[in-house]
Amino acid sequence: MLDLLTSHPGLTVGALASHFPISRVAVIKHLARLERADLVIGERVGRERRLYFNPMPMRMVYDRWTDQYTRFFGERPADIRARVEAASGGKEKRHA
Repeated sequence: MLDLLTSHPGLTVGALASHFPISRVAVIKHLARLERADLVIGERVGRERRLYFNPMPMRMVYDRWTDQYTRFFGERPADIRARVEAASGGKEKRHA
């Protein structure tokens, strides 16, 4: 559903439901969950309800995870280098 709304913003509920082999009621139930998660925004236009994908919740999760792991892996090369230098420095002292 999210892929369809991304590629076709403003689809009506009926148009979206036509892409799935399930009842319109089942599609509406799925949409209700997606709207509660703020992933879908519905907008009334006359008698129709137009649907739009809201990427912000996913973006916030993506940013939180990538920031966390960027910091984690960004610190690792310096840590590895320090350990290698400490290990090689210790061996050189023993050989000297």
